[in-house]
Amino acid sequence: MARRNVSSAAEDEEDVNVTPLLDIVFIMLIFFIVTSTFVKEPGIEVDRPGAVSAEQRKLASIIVAISENDEIWINKERVELDEVRAVVEQLRRENPKGTAVVQADAKSKTRLLVEVVTQIRSTGVADVAVSTEDV
Repeated sequence: MARRNVSSAAEDEEDVNVTPLLDIVFIMLIFFIVTSTFVKEPGIEVDRPGAVSAEQRKLASIIVAISENDEIWINKERVELDEVRAVVEQLRRENPKGTAVVQADAKSKTRLLVEVVTQIRSTGVADVAVSTEDV
């Protein structure tokens, strides 16, 4: 009987306990998920107009794109002008301190750009920027 106890004790010593390792891996995974930032895209590629006074801006939470055909895109979905306010209000609930950037194509109508910016500002977003290319 003594032999069995010795051999079973030797087998227990050979097992590797990976539970602490898995705990550390999961904690690191949660840390990277929480601290990462996600790049938002409006859903279309826009040919932005050039500007000499362009400044780089980071971390815009609301990105609106206007195509050359005067289509409005938010979060990869096409929206009508009268829907812009409701969609921006929903995005604003997710991030109340967020800023907005409008990417208007160089061939789009300026009047539509002004109307979109007005719709965004009516939701309470004070910081609205128009995206341009640096010349």
